[in-house]
Amino acid sequence: MKYYISKKINTNFEQAVHLVTESLKKEGFGILTEINLQEKLKEKLDVDFRKYKVLGACNPAYAYKAIQQEDKIGTMLPCSVIVQELENDEIEVAAVDPIASMMAIENQGLVEIATEIKEKLERAIASL
Repeated sequence: MKYYISKKINTNFEQAVHLVTESLKKEGFGILTEINLQEKLKEKLDVDFRKYKVLGACNPAYAYKAIQQEDKIGTMLPCSVIVQELENDEIEVAAVDPIASMMAIENQGLVEIATEIKEKLERAIASL
């Protein structure tokens, strides 16, 4: 099973981050965290790495539903969405597949929630 939802888009990196943020917002997600992996790898390891950001996306209503079903679900929140620049200046956007990540949890109440979140993430990425 593939553990992510992805799409390649034709734009520059900064615009891609903006487009992803706006697309997620339309589906009820906010960005809680933003990790610039390129900067962190340079800072911590002194290595040059391509443009790569990890966005921590959260839909508060669904996070609340999930935490009511499973109190340790916060260990898997927020949903990670990446924006990365590939070799030929292509931009790829990928999000975690919440159904795949929830397979490790034996709680049937999470299946419907994960399915709805997956649909929202798929719509957000497809709209790019």
